[in-house]
Amino acid sequence: MFLYQLLNFFFAATKKEEDSMYDLSLYKRGDLLEVPRTLFTHFGIYLGDNRVAHLIPDILPAITKDKPAIAKMVTNNRLLMGVIAKVASVRVDSVADFAYGSDILINHMDKVCRQPPLDGEEVARRAEKLLGSVTYSLLWYNCEHYVMYCRYGMAISYQTYQFCTTVRKIVFSRMSAYLTALCGVCFMVCLSCVTPLTVVLTVLVSFTIWMAS
Repeated sequence: MFLYQLLNFFFAATKKEEDSMYDLSLYKRGDLLEVPRTLFTHFGIYLGDNRVAHLIPDILPAITKDKPAIAKMVTNNRLLMGVIAKVASVRVDSVADFAYGSDILINHMDKVCRQPPLDGEEVARRAEKLLGSVTYSLLWYNCEHYVMYCRYGMAISYQTYQFCTTVRKIVFSRMSAYLTALCGVCFMVCLSCVTPLTVVLTVLVSFTIWMAS
């Protein structure tokens, strides 16, 4: 019993320390909060009273109905499995749980997006209206699409655009065309399957990549 109380005290103290990391007076209802991570940036909409609405992948709602467990902060493992399963939800967490220990940028996208932001109350209203389960897509509907719709009225993702541009540069390059042609020739020679069909396919794929580069 004593050990249980000690653990509760420890977690409560840790939680209080995490909450004190962030000055809530800096945030206004409808603000777009941005948390830079190692490989990506996470986004949310501040609703007021230490509440942030954000779209986050989470596998747990797909495998259990335990609401207290689901309400706990989404761990990296839950997030990763949610991305793979394309399961996510728009949920409300505290600022500390949303930020996950990272620094928070406020309305940074206002400098990037040409579209002027909507009124803060309208932004928050949109964010609250979309609360609940959603179908997740890393490229076509992620946390950035969600906040961009809420604040600017258009569901776009600059992260997705940059990722697709980078992939295009890698895949649709002249070097890729050369390598595709070389692999096609090696495949036909090694497997002794030099036929009109394999030759046409090799030439067609290589030519398509060449023209797209």
